[in-house]
Amino acid sequence: MNITLEAVEKVMEETGVDYKVAKEALLKTDGDVEAAIKSIQPNTNDISDDIKALIDKLKNKVEEGNVDRVQIKKGEEVVFSVPVNVGILGGILGLATAPWALIAGSVAAFGLGCKLEVVKKDGTTDEVK
Repeated sequence: MNITLEAVEKVMEETGVDYKVAKEALLKTDGDVEAAIKSIQPNTNDISDDIKALIDKLKNKVEEGNVDRVQIKKGEEVVFSVPVNVGILGGILGLATAPWALIAGSVAAFGLGCKLEVVKKDGTTDEVK
């Protein structure tokens, strides 16, 4: 089996891993670049199922009431924030799925390393897990 530098670089580019991880994946897959990439990347169906479950939990929190806004934080930085009344307005206009799709898309775009929080009307926050 001949693992080339180009193969290692391709795996690194596609997955964002370092040299060592890329080379190990290629060794495990007998130099097959596509198989190495697939072995490193998480299953996207599992991720989308996780996001759907997270959004369902979020909807339940909002339906309980006393929620002012929904925000996505990466570390301590707020990367996305939307008032809950936008979701209510969307529901009145028949666009009820639009705010949830936007939040789900944001979680997917920023990665599952983010925290999804609801900000209550009194200013306290609860993480949605």
